Amino acid sequence: MFQSFEVTARPEQGPPRLKALRAELKAEGLDGFLVPRADAHQGEYVSARDERLAWLTGFTGSAGFCAALLDVAGVFIDGRYRTQVKAQVAPDYTPVPWPETSLADWLKEQLPEGGKVGFDPWLHTPSQIAQAEDGLKGTGIALIQCDNVVDRIWDDQPGPAAEMAKVHPLEFAGESHEDKRARLAQALTESGAASAVITLPDSLCWLLNIRGSDIPRNPIAQGFAILHASGAVDLFMDAAKLVEVRDHLGNEVTCFAPDAFLGALEALEEPVRLEKSSVPVIVADAIGDRVQWGDDPCALPKACKNAAEIAGSAEAHLRDGAAVVELLAWLDAQKPGSLRETQVVTQLEQYRRRDNALQDISFETIAGTGPNGAIMHYRVTEETDSTLEDGHLIVLDSGGQYLDGTTDITRTIPIGTPPEEARAAFTRVLMGMIGMSRLIWPKGLAGRDIEAIGRAPLWYAHQDFDHGLGHGVGAYLSVHEGPQRLSRVSTVPFEPGMILSNEPGYYREGGFGIRIENLIVVEQAECPPGGDAHREMLSWRTLTFAPIDRRLIVVDMLDAPSRTWLNAYHAETLEKIGPRVSDEARAWLEQACAPL
Repeated sequence: MFQSFEVTARPEQGPPRLKALRAELKAEGLDGFLVPRADAHQGEYVSARDERLAWLTGFTGSAGFCAALLDVAGVFIDGRYRTQVKAQVAPDYTPVPWPETSLADWLKEQLPEGGKVGFDPWLHTPSQIAQAEDGLKGTGIALIQCDNVVDRIWDDQPGPAAEMAKVHPLEFAGESHEDKRARLAQALTESGAASAVITLPDSLCWLLNIRGSDIPRNPIAQGFAILHASGAVDLFMDAAKLVEVRDHLGNEVTCFAPDAFLGALEALEEPVRLEKSSVPVIVADAIGDRVQWGDDPCALPKACKNAAEIAGSAEAHLRDGAAVVELLAWLDAQKPGSLRETQVVTQLEQYRRRDNALQDISFETIAGTGPNGAIMHYRVTEETDSTLEDGHLIVLDSGGQYLDGTTDITRTIPIGTPPEEARAAFTRVLMGMIGMSRLIWPKGLAGRDIEAIGRAPLWYAHQDFDHGLGHGVGAYLSVHEGPQRLSRVSTVPFEPGMILSNEPGYYREGGFGIRIENLIVVEQAECPPGGDAHREMLSWRTLTFAPIDRRLIVVDMLDAPSRTWLNAYHAETLEKIGPRVSDEARAWLEQACAPL
């Protein structure tokens, strides 16, 4: 199986490791050290070698950091992880609500004036450090660059990722890397930059039409790159990883060992484009006053999928939807109390594995039943594996990495008879999902401008959820991809071709969780009769097809447009998925997709 249920971190391991870290801090004359969940490439996902936060604290979430001081250690977590962190860290660690509490404000409370806090300049961005330093002005507290203190005490730290890179075929990429490099180089020239430094692995892989497996669940190869205004690229990657792609890269991509990267930066002519929120501090220091701050040149072009990428994603979603339907039909036939969470995860992966294009799952499947469903990023282990009891809901959030696309789908399924308060909350979540799916909006708006549409039905009931409404998704790349988001903090305007998730939810700690998620793609909206033809408008097209469980819907709460949308969605699901599933699953699907 791709997924393991092994317990990867335990709370009791944290205190002795924290004690060892503090001994190193005292020897260095430091009052603290920052431990982020990050690597030198500054992507969201990290390899086993870079799981320093989980190793030190026991917290395994995908975002957050620890500020380990000599007498207190704060684990900074956002709203997605405030239930999870309670179960994963020892009392020696203090959960800190973040970003409500900033690092600077917390340090000012915890440290005497003049304290020194170390950080690894490979693992933090200039924007992160600048924000903290601005908040610390006048306190005498200093952030000091130093070697990584955690690495000194992590005796069995895994080695660097070293998986072979492979070519991503043109039929799936839709544009050659020669054309991508030329297109982006022209934009660099127009901005006045002589080169751009690329540290994000998914940007590098998209630009060069390569993929890899350095990070579990993410088909990326780790490395660094410099894109020159001529269109040439200097690639810094272990030579052993490049054996299968050297001919594909051609003469305009020159390969170097990773340890040549900093020296190459020092030799670049100005100005050099850097993205302040994604390059490591050490890279910015190497460039110095030659820097031109700007966006990662790959980010927006990568987000706006071309016709081949959209077609591939749509096809991948149909095959993936068939696997999910097989699972839902199988699950519906089981008696309450007869299954455990791990069995559901295993069965779903078996259905997905029938597709030869499947390369991996796109993240660890979330299968949380009862109270576990309220843990937004719950990962079932051998110790937490729970029985699906009568009256439970199970939140099933999963996806696949296929050669032609990346999928991400969530369905909430009742086990036996669901509680009425859960049905009401589910219906509000469904109304928010449908409201966003039906939306047409003027071009130029960003996530912050429209995200409330997906929350409004919950707000009317004095309810909400503590994660974004949606994230960008890659084309056989990372399942979380920027810069676009359906988020109240996102200012990036939506453009045709962007793929995002639409995933409102509701979570009752200790009780149940609810989430419904489809992937949607931005398209030009057609102007109906009587509309303003001169106004450029955008809309969504749904890519994900699998039924939404009617047993959880309070039909009387749905307005007429929502019912119409849901009936049409289920009719399309039956049409597109029905021919792809077994006879038993099709019979179940016909009932699940019957009109309300």
